[in-house]
Amino acid sequence: MKSYLVVGLGRFGLSIAQTLYEADSEVLAIDTNEELIQEAINNNIIDNALILDATDENALKEIGASNFDIAFVGIGSNIQGSIMTTLNLKELGVKKIIAKALTKSHGKVLKKIGADEVIYPEEYMGHKIAMLAMEPNMMEHMRFSKDFLLVEFKAPSSFWGKNLMELGARDSYNINIVGIKKSDGELNSSPRATSVIEKGDTLLVITDSKTSRELEKLK
Repeated sequence: MKSYLVVGLGRFGLSIAQTLYEADSEVLAIDTNEELIQEAINNNIIDNALILDATDENALKEIGASNFDIAFVGIGSNIQGSIMTTLNLKELGVKKIIAKALTKSHGKVLKKIGADEVIYPEEYMGHKIAMLAMEPNMMEHMRFSKDFLLVEFKAPSSFWGKNLMELGARDSYNINIVGIKKSDGELNSSPRATSVIEKGDTLLVITDSKTSRELEKLK
């Protein structure tokens, strides 16, 4: 099982920590703010959190930061703290560092000093909100690259009553169906060729950006 370190319990870091915790992952959250730590624990968002200054390399050594597989740097408005934390984690040998950036120049610095991935939360949320406005029945979950993404959308009536083999989604629609969520919330995360799509189902698919914009037009 991979282990995760989350630095900063603002909205971004808290959301990451909660998602990892709910997935039964091994996760440690740290922040300099005692109130944020206590609130996260009291609300059962996470059960393993410490008050710690990640800009202090020795403090990171003491908690064994180098043993974590992935570290998320979610420090908010303190750009200097974000940069120092990323640099410390890199020098300690953390395998993968994913850092939040406020601006493009901030992100450029983070990449130069060792961040493997840089996330721009406001830019990402703006994109998602615009997509929802244009295509209210579709939600983007993850963008793998500039061209490919994971989205979910309501199964159109032309899909109802067909199994995946009959539908031939990959050849006919350029989508790869990787999950089927029923109207009662039950998720089939490993659909087979014989899995049948029914009215009310939501499909989780991998496709390219151009095709994703066409899904809303399917009837």
